Amino acid sequence: MDIVSVPQAIAWQAEHAERAGAPGTGRVVRGLLALEDSQAATARRIFAWQGLSLRDAMPLRIAGGIHNLLLTGAEPRLADIYEGRTVDQGQVDSLIREVVEKHDHALLPWLDHPPQTNEAGRSAALIAGLLWLAERVAPRFELIEIGASAGINTMMGRYRYELGGIGVGPSGSRMVIAPEWRGASPPQTDPQIVSARGCDLKPVDLTDEVQALRLKSYVWPEASQRMARIDTAIAMASRFPPDIARQDAASFVAEALAAPQEEGVTRTLMHSIVWQYLPDAAQDDVTAAMEEAGSMASEATPLAWLALETNRETFAHELRVRYWPGGAEPVLLATAHPHGEWVEWIG
Repeated sequence: MDIVSVPQAIAWQAEHAERAGAPGTGRVVRGLLALEDSQAATARRIFAWQGLSLRDAMPLRIAGGIHNLLLTGAEPRLADIYEGRTVDQGQVDSLIREVVEKHDHALLPWLDHPPQTNEAGRSAALIAGLLWLAERVAPRFELIEIGASAGINTMMGRYRYELGGIGVGPSGSRMVIAPEWRGASPPQTDPQIVSARGCDLKPVDLTDEVQALRLKSYVWPEASQRMARIDTAIAMASRFPPDIARQDAASFVAEALAAPQEEGVTRTLMHSIVWQYLPDAAQDDVTAAMEEAGSMASEATPLAWLALETNRETFAHELRVRYWPGGAEPVLLATAHPHGEWVEWIG
């Protein structure tokens, strides 16, 4: 799907939120369309946005700033939209325009940075992918994650999962992730995560209150479970923070692939709702590096690529995997809710 205008990007993002069970957020995003003739600096910058506004996640940047006004108590009126008491789009449009113009100075900087939508629920699909891979490659995994944000999914080896009757992970974990499971159960294997590290251009420090609040601002307010999971992740990170490098995806992957690999361990690139935001050149570089490394993989030093990413045509979030040697073609394993509410296993 080609996004050719700012209004089209806003409309697409609004529909995406609505389909994902966040109607209030959808109305707020759609309300940005009412700013087209506003003289507020934030509005002018939105509608003068250069390049691919969807790839830049511009609508989600400002949606995070608007939600932050509610979280900080600056605009309690927004609760009526998020909690479904104000559903008329005309009324929402009026309020969003008023809020943006009133808080223009505070909202403008939110357009400077891409959103950080780190979500532990997405790791349910990723761990199911490891269950599937463990039947085909070495069941011990070295994880390298791009676009890791705060590293919430980098910590996935510390979480407990209930996946269609299959239990995975430490039974005493404070983080228990049990999505609605659709379809057959995943394979009952025993993957072991021996190491995990990630990268992000602007990693979030979960132990910093200001940064943690910013991360929460990008959570859609309808998702109360997501807020609870972030709080749990913050507590876990305060005891043992995830290993996140401040680095771009392409150079991080290149360095990781060049490092010595332990025999009997599957080196695995993973990412979730990240690929669509990478520049074309970065996508090409990562793909080329993985395929080159895959050509040299062996049964003793296998390689895998696990990705949960958005299909913009269908709005589905698809879990696909490639592995070397022997399975270089992508396999669709599952579709999933963008924030982990459900997983539909295809396998």
